[in-house]
This record gives sequence, C-alpha cells and structure tokens, in this order.
Amino acid sequence: MSDPHPTPTPPTPADDGAGNTLLGRGSWREVRYVADLLRAETVGGAILLAAAVAALAWANSPWRDGYAALRDTVIGPQALHLDLSLGAWAADGLLAVFFLVAGIELKREFVAGDLSDRRKAALPIAAAVCGVALPAILYVGTATLMSRGESASELGGVLRGWAIPTATDIAFALAVLAVIGTHLPSALRSFLLTLAVVDDLIAITIIAVFYTDTVSLLWLLAAVLPLAAWRLLLKRKITNPFVLAVPALLAWVFVHSSGVHATVAGVLLGLLVPVNREIEDDPDRQSLAERIEHKIRPFSAGFAVPVFAFFAAGVTVVGGGFGEALRDAAAIGVVVGLVVGKTVGVLGGTWAVARFTRAELDEDLAWTDVFGLSVLSGVGFTVSLLVGELAFGTGSERDDHVKLGVLCGSLIAALLATVVLRMRNRHYRLVEARETADRDHDGIPDVYEVSWPQPERPA
Repeated sequence: MSDPHPTPTPPTPADDGAGNTLLGRGSWREVRYVADLLRAETVGGAILLAAAVAALAWANSPWRDGYAALRDTVIGPQALHLDLSLGAWAADGLLAVFFLVAGIELKREFVAGDLSDRRKAALPIAAAVCGVALPAILYVGTATLMSRGESASELGGVLRGWAIPTATDIAFALAVLAVIGTHLPSALRSFLLTLAVVDDLIAITIIAVFYTDTVSLLWLLAAVLPLAAWRLLLKRKITNPFVLAVPALLAWVFVHSSGVHATVAGVLLGLLVPVNREIEDDPDRQSLAERIEHKIRPFSAGFAVPVFAFFAAGVTVVGGGFGEALRDAAAIGVVVGLVVGKTVGVLGGTWAVARFTRAELDEDLAWTDVFGLSVLSGVGFTVSLLVGELAFGTGSERDDHVKLGVLCGSLIAALLATVVLRMRNRHYRLVEARETADRDHDGIPDVYEVSWPQPERPA
C-alpha cells in the first residue's frame, strides 16, 4: 500500500530544468568562485591598464627612443635560441604564466565547472566559437575591401592578422564588469568567465596551428618528459615551488626550441594539474588545482601580464602614427572585428542555442543583458596584442597599427558595454535585496537554498 503522504524529494540535476534555461543561476560554489575571481581580476585589470597607459605615455614622449631601446634590449644565452629581447621575453616567457593559469581554469571548468555539464557547456562553447569565427570573417572581408588594387602578396600580408580580433581579455572585461555591473546577476559574470576560458583555449590552438612556421618534432618529444614529471610530482602531492619549477622551465625551453610558441607550454602544464571533482564541489575544502591557481594568479595578474602589456602597448601615435593606422586595412579590420564581430558573434551564438534547443532565457534575465555582455566581449588586449606581434613582427609598422586598432576597438567596446550594462545595473539594483537575503544567517543567500514542504500529518 502506497504512502498517502509521501515526503517530497529534491529534484536531481537531470530534471531541475537547467536543460531548458539559458544563463540560469549557478550553484553557490560557482557564484563564490566567480566573485573571488572578479575581485582578483579587477585588481589585475587596473594594474594592466596602468601599465598600458605608462607605455603609451613613454612611447609618445620626447624620450620615446629610450622606450624602444629598452624593449629591444637582448639578454639571454644564444643556446636554444634564448637570446631574446625584453619584449620577446615578456611575450614568450611571462605570458606562459598567464596561459598556465588559463590552463588550470580550463581543467577545472571541464572537470568540475559548468563545462562538465554538456547542457550548460553548449551555450558558452557555441557563443565562444561564433565569437571567434565572425570577427575573423569580418576582418578578412574588411581588409579585402580596403586592399582592392593591391597585389596578392600585399593582401596576403594583411590577412595574416585574421586572428587578432578573436580574443577576449578576461582581466579587462571583468574589471569593466566589476565597475559598471555591481548589481548584475552572477549568471552573467559566470557566463563571461566561461566564455573567456573557452576563448583562451581556441586562441592558443590558433597560435599553435596557424602561427608556427617550422616545428621540430624532436624538441616536442623531449618536452614530454618534463611534462610527465610535472604531472607525477603533482599526483604525489609534491607542491614545493622550487621543485615544480624545474620540469616547468624545462618544458617551456623545449617547446620554445621546437618552434611552437612557448605559451603553449603554459597551457599544457595547466591542463596536467590534477582536478578532483569531489573536492572542487565542496565549498569548505580547497583542491590542489585551486591552491596552485591562487598562488600563481597574483604573479600572473599583478606582474606577468602588466609587464607584457607595458612592452606591447607602447605604440607611437604622435607624428602621424594615428592617421597612418586609420588608413591601414589591418587596423580597421581589427576594430570592426572586435566591436561588430564579437558582439554579433556572441549574441548570435547564444540566440542559436536558444532557437535550436528550444531553451529559454532565465526569467530573471533579458536579452538586453546578453547584448551588453556580447559587446563587452569585444574588449580584447593581451592575446590580441600577442597575435598581432606573431602576425606582423614585433615593432614593425603594421604591428604598431594593429596595436592602435586593438586599443581603439577595446575602448569602443568597453564604452558601448558601459552604456548598456549601466542601464541594466540600475534595474537589478532594485531586486538586489531579494537576491542577497540571508534570513537564517548561515552565510548562504536564501535564494540558493530550497525549503521542501513537510508532509501534513493525518488528522
């Protein structure tokens, strides 16, 4: 005989409705992670901006020759082609640390984050892919139209920069979002973070495949040994930084010597960090991957990326440099790709998921929110500047032009996103009290807790 008053049971993840909802509220663990990361990236974004402004000021001052001399100063042994300029050391060496952190983020997202759920992963992956493809297409189309009458070789040179507007700078984008979107739903911030993580994966794949001229398989095979040692040390819980630095540096040197861009070594090291989903899901425990990420991120955000920005963003504007950039098809293609391509690509990818999966946008959000976030994804900086150097050569005239394109496109995207998201922020300020209420004072907002009705007692 069945119980006439069965006790309700919580729904399983499979039937919680997430499969039919886009950008729904994430778990409390995910919200806390995004909030912590937002604070860290906000500081990093401010330092990054200061470094870029300092570089621009110096490069356009009467002492601009000193900036160029510093950037082009060569240090390091000639063995293994390590006699590099300071600018190259920043791009090849310091950015490897940035991509190491990105690799750890990727691993955590695919194992324990939103990307581990195929339904939740479909949205940011589709948005990221469209947000990479459309800017590249618009860059090629714009550059081709502006290069009419030029030779095939000249057009081919311009088209080498097709991947420049495809990347979103997570530090800058999150910094802008932190300033203008203090009351925006956490789902939007989580979406931007996940989108940027997938974006980084696509970007490093593009660098490895399309911007590698010659590859030495022998050096790549040699890199397997230190990578395996790195993995083995972490599996055995050996986290002494001096011990881990040995295989990490060897892997970087071998990948650099192979002809593949050295930042690929950083991603590989990050992906090899063990991730335990059970520990990751426990908000009261800190996993090995999380500890390593927290130790490295301050150096990456506070030093490595700003130093790269300092050497990469110093482009001369005075003396006709800006006017020349406006006439360069590559620079205009970058601006169009970042401002238009990113916006339409990310928004279109999100709409396509909704259209073809019959999913609906979360009831707490509006498509205006997605539009504002799509515009914000056009803030490209770190990886865009790196791809520009790989495409046209560090310090070349066209490299300087595309740097201006990256800076202008990112600024336009940030300003447009500010207009849209500030309006939405005022709307969400009105509902913040309901979202953050914690009446039982357990440290977890009530909206993340479900109270199941108790069965009525029979009379």
